[in-house]
Amino acid sequence: MEHPERHRMTRQLSVRDIGLHFGGDTEAGATIGRFLDTLDWPPTLLGLGEPTHGVEAFPLLRNEVLKYLVEHHGYRSIALEIDCVAAAVVDNYVRTGRGELAEVVAAGFNHGFDAWQSNHELVAWLRDYNAGRDPRYQVRCYGFDAPTEITAAPSPRATFLGAYAYLLEHLPAERLPHDTETLDTLLGDDADWTNPDAMMDPGRSIGHTDRARTLRLAADDLLAVYTAEAPGLRQASSDTDFERAYLLARMAHGLLRCHAAMATPGPDRVAILLGLRDGMMADNLLDIVRIEKHRGPCLVFAHNSHLQRTESSWQGHWDGANFSWRWWSAGAIAAATLDTEYVFIAADYGQCMNAPAPQDDTRSLHAILQAATTDRALFPTRLLTAALGSDVTARVSTDQRYGPLSPAALDGADAVVFIAQVSR
Repeated sequence: MEHPERHRMTRQLSVRDIGLHFGGDTEAGATIGRFLDTLDWPPTLLGLGEPTHGVEAFPLLRNEVLKYLVEHHGYRSIALEIDCVAAAVVDNYVRTGRGELAEVVAAGFNHGFDAWQSNHELVAWLRDYNAGRDPRYQVRCYGFDAPTEITAAPSPRATFLGAYAYLLEHLPAERLPHDTETLDTLLGDDADWTNPDAMMDPGRSIGHTDRARTLRLAADDLLAVYTAEAPGLRQASSDTDFERAYLLARMAHGLLRCHAAMATPGPDRVAILLGLRDGMMADNLLDIVRIEKHRGPCLVFAHNSHLQRTESSWQGHWDGANFSWRWWSAGAIAAATLDTEYVFIAADYGQCMNAPAPQDDTRSLHAILQAATTDRALFPTRLLTAALGSDVTARVSTDQRYGPLSPAALDGADAVVFIAQVSR
């Protein structure tokens, strides 16, 4: 009978053999480029994930990869997990140089991501690369997240009135279904929309009031105008101005949908809200692909849970009860349209020097990848799944900010980048 330890060693060696190993700053992009060259069809949207926020190793990896893809694979845009509306100030800066770097990052990166040095380095590199370059070959920077924070949704005022103002600038007022005064009255006080208790208590949300319902219809009318008048609007202004105004209209509509969901009680209420956020993310990614496809592919960087092709899930204990929520991720939704034009590379780590130690046994996915990785390595998931066997376990972590990859999650990715050691 074969000794189990010998069997495990053989399995680990086979995992090591299929990995594309890299270490230096110049090797990450080339390694991912080698992986992309093995695919039957090059992606128009390449997802690069991270298992947690706040670990600089992953956005630094992103920076390395983007530089290589821009220079060797014709990538001309990057999409980040930041507010899609606020990110316009970052795109303006990297294309034109208008503004100061620190102020631009502070204004364009929400969720606290402006504190990351890697993001400052990314924006600085984009600006340096684009300076003096023909706009057709510049690298653009997009946000693809909804204009929300985790526990709050803002008033739709800024997005709604911004989208309306663009139409009013280019179309006769009588061709618009509403007037500014009516919209301003319906929007009312912004504080009515931003009540911090509304996320937990649907009764505190404005989403089911008569004026909120009327605004949702108005937002639908607004989007219809953008669709019907798109050819003339594009002729009357730049493509960039049109796309940004159209984005405002879509986000106003999406925010009103979120406020309606916040006002609706039920056991799946939070899962619905999480799904709406990922749905808005997916819409933004598909729009970015549409805008950029003629110029080149796009790299998107976000948490693994937003980019995977499988369902996202969240289990735990909250407000005195256990919960288990499931919803489709932005990557899964986008992949349903893009098919093989979407490729996702997940990422994870072995050890984090200054974070709670996860619980691994010798049969866990992370222990096996750790044994097979000296510094950093990329593992194609098709080969990895075949090499792992059926008895692989999942890592258990008490760090709520961290979502370790499970063996089942490999089905939602095309490859895994594994970093042996990181620090938070």
